[in-house]
Amino acid sequence: MRLFVALGIPPAIRANLTALMDDLRGLKARPSTRKIRWTRVENLHVTLKFIGSVVPEKLAGIRAALEHVRSERPVGLRFRGIGFFPGGKRPRVIWAGVAGSPNIGGLAADIDGALAKLGVPGEDRAFIPHLTLARCEPGAISAELRAAIEKQSLQEFGTLLTNEFHLIESKLKPSGAEYTTLQSFEFAAEA
Repeated sequence: MRLFVALGIPPAIRANLTALMDDLRGLKARPSTRKIRWTRVENLHVTLKFIGSVVPEKLAGIRAALEHVRSERPVGLRFRGIGFFPGGKRPRVIWAGVAGSPNIGGLAADIDGALAKLGVPGEDRAFIPHLTLARCEPGAISAELRAAIEKQSLQEFGTLLTNEFHLIESKLKPSGAEYTTLQSFEFAAEA
């Protein structure tokens, strides 16, 4: 099983991102041998922790560990802007920005710590909330697409206040990843 923990995206924000992605998809990659793989809109999420491949026998322990993760308050998110990872010169990812309330980093760290006790490797880089809109091969971004993305760098997509995260299974298929929510966990009093 390939697992991760994430925050869901509400329909209104998903609709705003769908419109943006439809516009960007219409712009060509460069050259034709280079590919951009757009994320399915139904698969958009804010990853809190990528767990990776685990044997099914570990699932009960993972669920039990996640049951104990708590925060004093819900997490607030503001979805705004788009850009590139690792940077604009040779982008590998097109992302939508997510500004989170101060407790989002602590929530991600608490999830990481709870799963580390089960032998899940801990994170070695800082938590940066974002939505992956597309993955690209080096050199795939045309000047036209780059300009369109830079023009949208401050676009607003909406806000979210949430008190739950989800354990999700990812099945990799030739048509793209297929996600199934295995369980949802409330981590704070109602949002």
